[in-house]
Amino acid sequence: MAQSVMATTPALRETYQNLKTRMDKAVEDFRHSLASTRTGRASVHMLDGVKVSYYGSEMPLNQIAQIHAADAQLLTITPFDPSAIVEIEKALRSSDLGFNPQNDGKMIRVPIPPLTEERRKELVKHLHKELEDHRTAVRNIRRDGNDAIKKAMKDKKISEDEEKRALEEIQKLTDEEIKKMEEMCKNKEKEVMQV
Repeated sequence: MAQSVMATTPALRETYQNLKTRMDKAVEDFRHSLASTRTGRASVHMLDGVKVSYYGSEMPLNQIAQIHAADAQLLTITPFDPSAIVEIEKALRSSDLGFNPQNDGKMIRVPIPPLTEERRKELVKHLHKELEDHRTAVRNIRRDGNDAIKKAMKDKKISEDEEKRALEEIQKLTDEEIKKMEEMCKNKEKEVMQV
């Protein structure tokens, strides 16, 4: 890619940095969301969204217990404080992940049942919804950037040519970020549908 018009124009440098950072965060958030989406294999990230009531406050499970993927079909959870084991088990049962945890007093075993065809299709729908939400977020960031450029043009900080090139550059950046997310979604979809 040629030298960025926005990065080299003093009036637009800050706008460019802000846009790039916000778009990268949206893509990173999407990546994190994909990691916590369940596939047929056990992954410690599957439990990232589980919150446990611990001494009166809601704590992420990974902060009060060690989570380990023992094999492809089993997660083990060892609480740092053994008295929290009942609360952890309750949180796992009430989560919408469909797990049936078993507790032996020291550790919780969470067998990962194989996904049914119907559940796989639901997960793919969820992936597409998540992708669309993140696409919208990136487009909103683009809109903010376009507004900032038009304001700079109106305030006579940049020329019309610079405005045109900057708007094209923002569109190109938006397309690249959305394409990255679509690729990640496609790969995750293959992983979910694989039996």
